[in-house]
Amino acid sequence: MAARSQYEELARQLSAVGAVKRGLTRILPSECPGGTASALALLGKYGEMRISRLAELLSVNMSVTSRHVTHAVENGWIERSADPEDKRSRILRLTPDGIELLDELNRRTTDMFAHNLIDWSDEEVGQLNTLLSRLRDSFICHGPGGCTPGRHGGDERAGHSDDSHTRTPA
Repeated sequence: MAARSQYEELARQLSAVGAVKRGLTRILPSECPGGTASALALLGKYGEMRISRLAELLSVNMSVTSRHVTHAVENGWIERSADPEDKRSRILRLTPDGIELLDELNRRTTDMFAHNLIDWSDEEVGQLNTLLSRLRDSFICHGPGGCTPGRHGGDERAGHSDDSHTRTPA
């Protein structure tokens, strides 16, 4: 177990991650806020799904998810259609415009990290990715409900073994 001072320093360093998040927010087009970008990224990764699944992946309640989806629908990035298995439910999917926007968001994000981490080696970026994923898993697995370390509890239930859904283009 690490010394208390190391946990205190970790808390300070994670607070500073706000600068990275603000940088990500600045690269978003003004018409696409972060929550909407996250919804697009999840639909891009996992394909069509019900809004309840999207809310689960976003880790927010249905009303927040509904606002993001409504915004994306109004902008033509997501379409809703009847769920053939349950006519009361709707299936969400990216439109061609949504796919185009998601590609642009991914390009902007990649370019921003490439620019700001230009003096980092591939190994250092890989280590950061590994450690951040492990940190996220530790919080998810030690929280309510728990899970198998190294696997996101929500994705285990859904049959997904990859927890990278929490990464967003912005």
